[in-house]
Amino acid sequence: MSESTHGSLTAVEQRGIEPVPSNERTGKPFELFWVWFAANISILGIPLGATLVAVQALNIWQALLVAVIGAGGSFALVGVVSIAGRRGGAPSMTLSRATFGPRGNMGPTFVSLLSRWGWETVNTTTAAFVLISLFSILFGSSANAKTVPVLTIIAILVFEGCTLLVSGLGHGAILIIQKWATWIFGALNIFVGIFLIANVNWHAVLSAPGGSFGAVLLGVATIAAGTGIGWANSGADMARYQHVSAKAGHLIMVSAAGAGIPLVLLIGLGALLTAGNPELASATDPVAAIRELLPTWMAAPYLIAAFGGLLLSNHLSVYSAGLTTITLGFRIRRVYAVGVDIVVTFLGSLYFMLGADSFYGPFIAFISLLAIPITAWLGVFLADMIRRRWYDPEALLDMSPAGRYWYRGGIEWRATGVWIVALVVGYVMLAMDQGGIAWLVTLVIAGLGYVALGGARGTVSDPELARK
Repeated sequence: MSESTHGSLTAVEQRGIEPVPSNERTGKPFELFWVWFAANISILGIPLGATLVAVQALNIWQALLVAVIGAGGSFALVGVVSIAGRRGGAPSMTLSRATFGPRGNMGPTFVSLLSRWGWETVNTTTAAFVLISLFSILFGSSANAKTVPVLTIIAILVFEGCTLLVSGLGHGAILIIQKWATWIFGALNIFVGIFLIANVNWHAVLSAPGGSFGAVLLGVATIAAGTGIGWANSGADMARYQHVSAKAGHLIMVSAAGAGIPLVLLIGLGALLTAGNPELASATDPVAAIRELLPTWMAAPYLIAAFGGLLLSNHLSVYSAGLTTITLGFRIRRVYAVGVDIVVTFLGSLYFMLGADSFYGPFIAFISLLAIPITAWLGVFLADMIRRRWYDPEALLDMSPAGRYWYRGGIEWRATGVWIVALVVGYVMLAMDQGGIAWLVTLVIAGLGYVALGGARGTVSDPELARK
């Protein structure tokens, strides 16, 4: 299938999960810097920073260190997964069929889809709060989501419509919009951020005591789960268009730096604001809570920046979710898969806005729970990548017993078994209040367990790609 969508704002990407032929892979690593930067200038970085101070009781210096390690380190892993996208030219969860088998891959793929739906629901809910706040400024209304449900529905529909427009167009449109919107919304975020920092209660910030080493570990886990781990199973989705000569180190670097720079700034800002004003962490609507810290003339730029950042994150998430939906076995075109995703997140956001009593509790619980099975998948997938330098493009789409990746009954039992064991151990540790190291233990058990069982041995390597 011929594609001409690279760097296009008008052509609709027709390709679904089928691997991109080598002669159509023209992407360069630095393109991904803008993709990941734009996807992470969302206001959701501020609540993550707030939890480091309000929940983990870290001081500002510890919070910044945790942000660097948690965000930069976890997105370096996203960069490693993107190497598989360059090797195989297919989305992450499609490539995962080679590791788990078509049927064994259904569990990790379903978790991946739940993760994308969850993040999109959080994005949409927060963006709807933003629009409602903006409406109140423009029209002088004091309405909120629960007192005027119609306003809530309108706000959600506006955000979902903007998301559908870009995610529906696909890869080429995302490349262009993420790059140029980074400058626009990034500048607005800096403008608002400088004002907020200038008005922080610095005495309270600098006099705050530090947290324990265990709290720092838990903070790293929280940030990693809320940033790179949540994106790990989407790492190859945009990288599948990368040129076959793209250097692995470059792909890792642009992912870690592209996402890490805005996240460290926003997480740090959230920690600063909460250290100076602890009430921020208990707000039901974090958007309105931060808006109250701003004068009226600054509120509109802040809300526009917040809306834009959430939209840029949602573009990429919905695009990835559409590919994951197809990988799960739904035989529909990519554009229609995006539409299904929009409907699901619309209903989820509606429930979340009209029924939830808080923001931070469900937010942190959500990312903590889904981080465990995603990390278990990541451990197996990365271990498999050590020996697997090539993916059979035809076999990735072959769901029959005759396919190369059918293994036994459509399941690679070593990969699937280790994934299940690792996620069970992770959840047990989470239940034992060991969340600070649960994700790390899960990653190690999954990766080393798969290697110990001989996973990926005898993998066929493409001589050309093996030299890269």
